[in-house]
Amino acid sequence: MITSDHYRAIVIGSGQGANPLVAALAGAGWRTALIEREHVGGTCINVGCTPTKTMVASGRVAYLAKRGADYGVHTGEISVDMVKVRERKRKIVDSFRGGSQSRLEKTENLDLIFGEASFTAPKTVVVKLKGGGERTLTADQILINAGCRPSRPSIDGLKDVPYLDSTSIMELDRVPEHLVALGGGYVGLEFGQLFRRLGARVTIVQSGAQLLGREDADVAEEIAKILREDGVDVRLNARAEKVSKSGEKIAVGVRDSAGTRNVEGTHLLVAIGRSPNSDWLNLAAAGIAADEHGYIQVNDKLETNVPGVFALGDIKGGPAFTHISYDDFRILRTNLLDKGNASIAGRLVPYTVFIDPQLGRIGLTEAEAREKKLEIRVAKMPMNYVARALEVDETRGFMKAVVEAKSNQILGAAILGIEGGEIMSQIQLAMMGRLPYTTLRDGVFAHPTLAESLNNLFQHFQ
Repeated sequence: MITSDHYRAIVIGSGQGANPLVAALAGAGWRTALIEREHVGGTCINVGCTPTKTMVASGRVAYLAKRGADYGVHTGEISVDMVKVRERKRKIVDSFRGGSQSRLEKTENLDLIFGEASFTAPKTVVVKLKGGGERTLTADQILINAGCRPSRPSIDGLKDVPYLDSTSIMELDRVPEHLVALGGGYVGLEFGQLFRRLGARVTIVQSGAQLLGREDADVAEEIAKILREDGVDVRLNARAEKVSKSGEKIAVGVRDSAGTRNVEGTHLLVAIGRSPNSDWLNLAAAGIAADEHGYIQVNDKLETNVPGVFALGDIKGGPAFTHISYDDFRILRTNLLDKGNASIAGRLVPYTVFIDPQLGRIGLTEAEAREKKLEIRVAKMPMNYVARALEVDETRGFMKAVVEAKSNQILGAAILGIEGGEIMSQIQLAMMGRLPYTTLRDGVFAHPTLAESLNNLFQHFQ
């Protein structure tokens, strides 16, 4: 059966920007439809932040249990119940997803529709309903929040080999004997360290000269050092050229400066990028412009080239973080409902890489500041100068901040250390308030806390 209906707004995809957006639109009296292909909550709740950080927490408990003797606590032999780790992860995901879906279903003026949407005209979509049948919907405004999915790189033999991605690896019911991870970005590092801590042998194969290619070289080098201390085999300037399977083993042909050699493992994680879900949407039928990678092109107000059609979250390219998607919602809410003039131009982009210790990042790197030919000063201090880190015996890493020389304004920071994301957020607040670094240097923070380390950081200029 095919039915037709008209809405004031249609939102495609129920990620972290879409859910509060539809609540705001519906709350303002707009008749709104939210179309979701699979699960409410998007990447973050279902296969991203929530489940991965839940599992990373299990890895940290295993790490601390193995280090118990360092603290004078003897725990005996440590074993990992991967089924229990997975069960805990699933319960938390189900709780978050269920709560979100329940709130949406109770929202007045909002229709939650499960199915796959594609354009047939600029303001018309057809939805292949999850339960069968189709609906044709039209709207005055259409907002696309359809997200991304793991990419499959072009590696000889990959299509014939069972491999894991950032979603399927979280469904393992046992710890791999040897996990080979292709990619030295956030996904490869977080899962690589996690499964090493759970007991797997882990090899990370990174084609570039450093891990986390957008970070400063000293940050990347310190991260590689930490992972190697944890027993992870990190291979840089190493490109996977071919994969094959023989019995229970997967062989990865890796080319580096010494030639091509096989790395054999029991499990293969492919963590080389993500692809936008725009290829499901039939953008051409609506005339919506996308770049060569499929990311929908938008201006600073998140408008596409088609009037009344917007894109938010990962599908528009740029920083793929939940908090950026949520800020996209705030911009659209301001402009659509409050007739404001909000823009993404110049916004700060904080993020945390949940390795342990964490990497918290905000603003410009040192390399970026020097490329811009800015006059800067760089403050840098090892974490073993931090009293709180010494007290809890978590002293790996360092703190680093980039300051504009004349104005004393903080341009950026990288905090690689215990609760690095939380310390970074303190610096971000100073940047948001345009406080000079001296305010943090001279501030009175409670002792002994990690925050007080900011007093000392800004006394260690190189």
